Amino acid sequence: MRGDTMAPDQREYPTQARLLRQAEMLFAEKGYHAVSVREITNAAKCNLAAVNYHFGNKKNLYLNVFRSLWMPRAHRIHECFRNNLAACRDSSPPTVIRAVAEAFLQGPLSDEERLWHSQLMIREMTKPTEAFDLVATEIIQPFFEEIGHALHPSAPEDMDNEQVTLIVLSIISMIIYFTFARTPVSRLTGCTYDHAFTERLVNHIVRFCLSGLNRDASGRKDIS
Repeated sequence: MRGDTMAPDQREYPTQARLLRQAEMLFAEKGYHAVSVREITNAAKCNLAAVNYHFGNKKNLYLNVFRSLWMPRAHRIHECFRNNLAACRDSSPPTVIRAVAEAFLQGPLSDEERLWHSQLMIREMTKPTEAFDLVATEIIQPFFEEIGHALHPSAPEDMDNEQVTLIVLSIISMIIYFTFARTPVSRLTGCTYDHAFTERLVNHIVRFCLSGLNRDASGRKDIS
């Protein structure tokens, strides 16, 4: 098999790159099982045998979509979070939550990338394949642990690791919803996802999530 784990250079591997891009769009739109190899190669304007030549089979192509396209995008978001946090030189709960929210809502992904990214993951969550194990092990779990580690020192003394994990899950769930459910959020709020609105969403997420950590908006423990 000739499936690379990194995104292929469009100039060096034009056919392989087209296959990955078209496969991602089709898998995101229809799901793994509903897409045929012929449909992918037709969309990529290449020979039917190209999938076997570059990836071995359809399953390996699907896994390479995650390795070459989905996972690098996730790494870009996570790096944005780290840069946001480093720029503040502060590890208080409001700063950590804001850094995560801004990385997703105002981060490096284009609207097109965000759409494919979310649709692929939604399909994996509802009907998991080997790709879910790959993403969970290499992307989701390490990032959750990183956020939990950042929040744990500021958590109430009586909060155990399970509670911290559940809080991280709640924070990420809220952020992911506001990031990827843009159509219903815009419809219900009447707001367009411009910078001003995403900034208000970030502020809302920070305020709302701090209550789960028993903190006020300044990051101090709420004793009221």
